[in-house]
Amino acid sequence: MASGEVSLERLRGMIGESPALREVAALTRRVAASSATVLVTGETGTGKELVARAIHELSPRASGPFVRVNCGALSESLLESELFGHVKGAFTNAIENRTGRFEAAHGGTIFLDEVNSMSHTLQVKLLRVLQEHEFERVGDSRTIQVDCRIVAATNRDLLEEVDREKFREDLYYRMNVISIYLPALRERSDDVPLLVEHFTRLYAQDNNRSVPKVTPEFVGFLQRYSFPGNVRELQNYIERAIVLSTGDTLNADLLPPHVRGLAAVRMGRPQANDLQKMATELVSTSIIQAGPDANDLHERAVSIVEREVLLQVLRSCQGTQTKTADRLGINRNTLHKKISDYKLESEAR
Repeated sequence: MASGEVSLERLRGMIGESPALREVAALTRRVAASSATVLVTGETGTGKELVARAIHELSPRASGPFVRVNCGALSESLLESELFGHVKGAFTNAIENRTGRFEAAHGGTIFLDEVNSMSHTLQVKLLRVLQEHEFERVGDSRTIQVDCRIVAATNRDLLEEVDREKFREDLYYRMNVISIYLPALRERSDDVPLLVEHFTRLYAQDNNRSVPKVTPEFVGFLQRYSFPGNVRELQNYIERAIVLSTGDTLNADLLPPHVRGLAAVRMGRPQANDLQKMATELVSTSIIQAGPDANDLHERAVSIVEREVLLQVLRSCQGTQTKTADRLGINRNTLHKKISDYKLESEAR
C-alpha cells in the first residue's frame, strides 16, 4: 500500500474504496484515539453502527464494553430505565434493582442510535452525563459516576430539529464535538461492484452455494439505482438473487423490477423514472382536456408531475427539507415556495 493511503481493513464491515469512504475511514481513525464525543450522521442503512464499533475497537477503550441503545425503539419511561437503570419499587413492575446501559458501558463506549428520538426530559439527563459524567437511577437519589465514551447517531438533520424545538441546542453543540457524515450509497456508486462481490460471497456461503458469476448488466443496474435503503437494501437484493438463482450466474432478471426501471408503481406511488410517461398520459385525459385553454395542457401536466416528484422525494427524505432540496438539486428558498404552491406543508418538516 502506498504511503499515506488509507486502509479500510480495520473498519470491520465497511466495504469500498471510494474517496468518500476513505475520508470516513481516515477521520474515524483519527477520532478513535481521542476521548471526544462523536456524532455520526447519515441516512438509514449507511452503516452508522459500523463506524461506532470501529471507533470503539480502534480506541484505548477497546478492551471495555461496547453497549448499543436504539433510542427510537422505546417509550420515554422505558428508555429512561434502560439508560439509567432503576431501583426496586421505582414504578410498577420494578421488582428489583436494575443496572442501566450507562453503568454497563463504564470503561467502554455507549452507542446511542436515533438519538433525535429522545424526549426533552431525557435530553437534559443526557446533557448532564456529557458534562458531569454522573446521573441517578430512576427512583434513587444516589449519584452514580460513570466513565464511558458517547457515540451518537441520527438520520435526521439535528439543526432542523433544533429550529423546530425538537432537540436542545445546548445538547446538540455538546454532542457534536466531532461529526462523521456517512455518504449515501448513491453518492459512492463506484463502491457498488465491491459490495456486490462481498455480499455475493457472503450469501453464497450462507446458502451452501458455490460463488456465482455476476454479469456486467446485473452490476450496471445496481450502480444506476438510487438505493433509498442504502447498503442494507443492496444487501437484501444480493441475498434475494442468490436464493432465486438456479444456475452459476447472477443475471439482471434476478433483480426486482423497480431496480431495473420496469415497475410503474412501488409502495402505491409512481417512480420518478415513470413520471415523464405520466405527463404525456395526463395531457390526454378527459380531466385536463376539460380545461378552458388547450394551450395550458402542457404546463398543467408538468405541474401535476412536479408536485408528484416533490411529494415522493419529501416522503423518501422523511420531510427533511435540507435533504429534499439537495436531492432535487434546488435551493431551500425554491423548495419552500414549491411546498407552499403545491400545499405540501403537512409533508414537510
